[in-house]
Amino acid sequence: MRKIINSLFALIVVSIGFTSCEDISDRIVLNTNVEASTELIIQENTPIVLLEANQTEIALNTSWAEPDFGFDAAPTYKLLVDLATGDFSGAVTLDIGDNLEKTFTTVELNSIALGLGAEADTASDLALKLQGFVGGQLLIDSSSKAINVTPYSSILDLTTRWGVVGSGANDWGATPDLPFFTTSTAGILAAYVTLIDGEIKFREDNLWTNNYGDTGVDGTLDAGGDNITVTAGSYKILMNLNDLTYTMESFSIGIVGSAYNDWGATPDFALTYDSYSDQFRGIVKLLDGEMKLRMNNEWTTDYGDTGADGVLDLGGDNIATSAGRYIITVNLNDFSYSLQAIDHIWGLVGSAYNDWGATSDALFTRDWSQPNDNIWVLNNVTLLEGEYKFRSNEAWALNYGDTGADGTLDDGGDNIISVAGTYSFVLDFTDPDTPTYTIN
Repeated sequence: MRKIINSLFALIVVSIGFTSCEDISDRIVLNTNVEASTELIIQENTPIVLLEANQTEIALNTSWAEPDFGFDAAPTYKLLVDLATGDFSGAVTLDIGDNLEKTFTTVELNSIALGLGAEADTASDLALKLQGFVGGQLLIDSSSKAINVTPYSSILDLTTRWGVVGSGANDWGATPDLPFFTTSTAGILAAYVTLIDGEIKFREDNLWTNNYGDTGVDGTLDAGGDNITVTAGSYKILMNLNDLTYTMESFSIGIVGSAYNDWGATPDFALTYDSYSDQFRGIVKLLDGEMKLRMNNEWTTDYGDTGADGVLDLGGDNIATSAGRYIITVNLNDFSYSLQAIDHIWGLVGSAYNDWGATSDALFTRDWSQPNDNIWVLNNVTLLEGEYKFRSNEAWALNYGDTGADGTLDDGGDNIISVAGTYSFVLDFTDPDTPTYTIN
């Protein structure tokens, strides 16, 4: 930090050297004590017990005085949150913009605590620190402040017994039906699905005992009725069990921008529905640049973030990004969103799948039913007869095999033998010294 401040001070001095004598009274002097004199203030000084019933209430207030840089500066700030036992390398980083305060709602602080690995219904110590930037230079890296937080379990159960089946969905039941989920209205179910050209029906319990089609193509559900013709695309299907009607609309939300696909030169990065939190999520690699979120790969409805406050604004400002790998979470109920930096995106590579990297690895996603990033899943991947391994970030620096074929992942271990078929995988890093994998 001292090197950065000294470098900036030298640059300012050199710049002043080129000014005329008449300007000597306007000379800028950098306050080298700005970091030590800028304190992160946490108003709450007692343990914070979070309650699900208080989701929208403010749980934590933080603030800081406007720093004295010694010259007229336009700083921006970030707030970092980590477990007290951490070193902020895996912290949740929040962009605060030029604001001098940050409040946390109950649901926001709860999500951060669980995401960092704090256990539900158990008191955990978190650490927060402030960073301040001027012209992209880190000039303030405050000492950390501790809070004690007891989070609640945020896992929702929106499952139902209904699903979508058909040649347009799952080859008439070759794999599990695409699920419907409950909504805030009793009797109305929602499914977020990607279909191919074909036909579909709705049925209960993956069985044909109770199924609905649409005889007459009139939007009315008929018991045992005709198959519903569909064309390839992503859809939101609403099934109303109160009056036995249904609707289908094109529906996808994805990332577009210089940070991902050169503003639409290739398809947007599509987020998927997470029924455990009633949000849309994705795990994505981004570039230095900017991004927005938009519906259906079109500009009819797009969202940015005016004010960099973590809330999406219709047609708002582009969102600046730094190169890295992220979990993006979007809540279409309150239009909040977050980008959480992560170190690893796990994938499957091998002669059994992509000729040892000739094409992209089969990428895992987080198990969203878990509050931390220890469990990763890959469902319904088709393998050839051959061999495979698991690796991080489609590179060989960190890869796992299974020496001894005992279900334990070994760093750089033996290739795993594959028999042709369709499989689902779970990687479990709960014990980082002895990670495991399972195959179904």
